[in-house]
Amino acid sequence: MPQPVVIHAEGLQKRFGSLTAVQDFSLTVAAGESFALVGPDGAGKTTVIRLLCGIMDPDAGRALVLEYDTVRQAEQIKEHIGYMPQRFGLYDDLTVAENLQFYADVYRVSRVERQQRVPELLHFADLEQFQDRLAANLSGGMRQKLGLICTLIHRPQIIFLDEPTFGVDPVSRREFWQVLYRLLGAGITIFLSTSYMDEAERAHRVGLLHQGSLLLVDTPRGIRSAFRGELLEARNGDLPRVRRLLSQHTLVRQSWLMGDRLMLAVDSRQTALGPLSQALAAAGLSAVTLRPAQPSLEDVFVQVIRSQMEKRGN
Repeated sequence: MPQPVVIHAEGLQKRFGSLTAVQDFSLTVAAGESFALVGPDGAGKTTVIRLLCGIMDPDAGRALVLEYDTVRQAEQIKEHIGYMPQRFGLYDDLTVAENLQFYADVYRVSRVERQQRVPELLHFADLEQFQDRLAANLSGGMRQKLGLICTLIHRPQIIFLDEPTFGVDPVSRREFWQVLYRLLGAGITIFLSTSYMDEAERAHRVGLLHQGSLLLVDTPRGIRSAFRGELLEARNGDLPRVRRLLSQHTLVRQSWLMGDRLMLAVDSRQTALGPLSQALAAAGLSAVTLRPAQPSLEDVFVQVIRSQMEKRGN
């Protein structure tokens, strides 16, 4: 049986002066789902989350969260959601436990409820042994987990997380996601923005936001299958020079640098591999390794964004 829709946005737009931060944003998210919003800096991810949380009003369109209108019923929404911005407001001169107690006050959690809830959340986030430590003395990963459980103190049905692991080391990011998986197991809906593609892979569905527009929404597997053509990967050598050479070849649709790799979109790997290798050898670049590759989420997103930019003449 399909889960009920808990987030419904239709045609949301938000402008800041001459800048359109969000345009024609439409999306539905089901109860118990994890949805990851991915996009480059300035894409509008934070603005979307603030619109859905009722923190700011749209210039056009509307959104319902738990069937509450984000403009007319923003206060009711805030009672049922948790929101963790990128710079969550922990108080460094309070201990872990005191921060939890503070947010219990903010959300008007009863004394009886918090007596159960605080120990439960400390255990949930593996912070029991650190409950008397000042927040200022926590590692980045522990601060993020504390921020998360502070947003959970009032038992929200949905949590909105704005790049929750930005700047956190890989081990702490993995631990943070283990906590999120336990939340999903408890039926909480998670809507997050992230710049990490490996995190987006963990979500049930992923959306690509670019210049305020939602370009693509699907499961991670569905998005990878949307890659147009096939992919080759070049390693070693002077990759910027390799790119200048191969991007002009008639068999290459698109090319982009990805760290220590050059990605080449072609119609057929089998057809393209030989001629491209010959072009490299003829240019004295025979040390370059050229081999087939499977598209990642990031490859699809780069391809989609580049196609959009080409359409707009950028």
